[in-house]
Amino acid sequence: MPSFNKTFLACVISTMCVLGAPLAHASGSAGASEAAAPAAVSQSVSPPWQHGANDDVAQRGLEFTEPDADNLADFHGDPVHPALALYVGGNYFFAMAPLVHAFEDKYPEYRGQVYWETIPPGLLVKQMENRGTVTVGNMTWPVKPDVYLAGLKAVQKQIDAGFLKAPATPYVTNTLTIMVPKGNPAHITGLADLGRPDVRLAMPNPEFEGIARQIKTSLAHAGGDALVDTVYGTKVTDGTTMLTHIHHRQTPLWIMQGKVQAGVTWQSEAMFQEQAGHPVSHVDIPAAENTTAIYAGAVAAHAPHAQAAQRWLQFIRSPDALHIFERYGFKPYTGGAA
Repeated sequence: MPSFNKTFLACVISTMCVLGAPLAHASGSAGASEAAAPAAVSQSVSPPWQHGANDDVAQRGLEFTEPDADNLADFHGDPVHPALALYVGGNYFFAMAPLVHAFEDKYPEYRGQVYWETIPPGLLVKQMENRGTVTVGNMTWPVKPDVYLAGLKAVQKQIDAGFLKAPATPYVTNTLTIMVPKGNPAHITGLADLGRPDVRLAMPNPEFEGIARQIKTSLAHAGGDALVDTVYGTKVTDGTTMLTHIHHRQTPLWIMQGKVQAGVTWQSEAMFQEQAGHPVSHVDIPAAENTTAIYAGAVAAHAPHAQAAQRWLQFIRSPDALHIFERYGFKPYTGGAA
């Protein structure tokens, strides 16, 4: 694991090993805000940001990725013959590659046969409602989940709905932060500044991104219902809040493209971007205004690989797994309410 992570991080920071060649310039869109983005970041703004290190198959075949034109950043592995399929809320997409490698070290029989997705939990639920079928662009494929991993309340909700089997297994916690461009040019000092009319925001969509619930709670702590209404009402209407569909990808991307000046994310996501050497920073949210999330998982009600699912849930609480999470600011779950 140590050698893998050193290689992985070096690859990310250097941005020199996408498909064995230097990164191409990201095309982005033709908006004036992107045209104004610093040239220094143009080579490193496009996901998936992990440069092939998060692909879990033995033989990759033809390697074809063209950011931003053809890029499936949140789908990993072989969907045809998985021995374990994980539906993972995207908030720790960056931790999944080392987690899967550590799991495969413990259980070598799964090497190269773990499939995982890292899209928002609400979208994963919609996929479960569609019998595991998902469409991206022109491609549609079915993969039924063995394990669903999201916030504890979201997991319990799907247990109650019959999509998952009890019990829910909690493992780590996370807190919020304000992601900003390096240097913080809008001079954001706290959540209250997000209500300023001159600050362009990327904010998770409450329709299917569970983090939006925690964000609204924190905004209310900082500025009452008025701040919530401003950020998620007035500014959405006037266009100074852009709602994401997949905030762990769009918020840092839009920041690096110059489209927005701030966005609330989990602190682990900001830490990853900073560790990767991207021109992204963060502003801490005081504990009195912050919100803690508890991450949990459960076995799918009709898991095709029930034994593998149980092994993953045991592994995710192990010292090896928790050590990987801690690199990105997660804390082990020690009990308590969600």
